[in-house]
Amino acid sequence: MIENAILKNVEKLPESVKQSVLDYTEFLVNRYTTAPAKTPQRGGLGIWQGQIWMSDDFDEPLEDLKDYM
Repeated sequence: MIENAILKNVEKLPESVKQSVLDYTEFLVNRYTTAPAKTPQRGGLGIWQGQIWMSDDFDEPLEDLKDYM
């Protein structure tokens, strides 16, 4: 069984490393046993409809750059 193999390996480690192993296993338990946090749903297509506008001359060259064109 994998638990027995893990315990045999942990028994061979110094106490300071055993504390690190305990901390890491607690981290893993918390990570994989708690319910995942719900991410807020993003809006779908058209969510900004009517909120954004562009001027009619958006694609026209800028007067400031006329000398470079």
